Amino acid sequence: MGLFSRNTTTSESELPAAKVQKSDEEWRAQLSPAEYQVLRQAGTERPFTGEYTDTTTTGVYRCRACGAELFRSDTKFESHCGWPSFFTPLAGDAVIERTDSSMGMTRTEVLCATCHGHLGHVFAGEGYGTPTDLRYCINSVSLSLEPDTA
Repeated sequence: MGLFSRNTTTSESELPAAKVQKSDEEWRAQLSPAEYQVLRQAGTERPFTGEYTDTTTTGVYRCRACGAELFRSDTKFESHCGWPSFFTPLAGDAVIERTDSSMGMTRTEVLCATCHGHLGHVFAGEGYGTPTDLRYCINSVSLSLEPDTA
């Protein structure tokens, strides 16, 4: 899988403390190289290559790094952007949003609130017919899907 890399301009010291903290060595041992590049170095997987881009399985999407619940499948929608899209996170405190001024533009980065893993970005006002008019554009490699058992 091909990945793009980028850096954010907001420092880690400006974030609330992560509930799950590991050394760089521990993250590298736990995550695959692709997972590490996205979750710990704020990379981006190439569009239309992710495992969950077209998935319609019912369940809960968790952070691949720490297992925190982030999104539910009933908030996932087809945006045709190349990455899984959700119109809201699972709970208001499941993610952290912060300004990202990399790549020559200003966007809103989405982080896992539990481990501060990079998930993707959120965009507003694009005209999708969703309840929030938000598109949480999330890298598949930063998620794991726990299917409903019912």
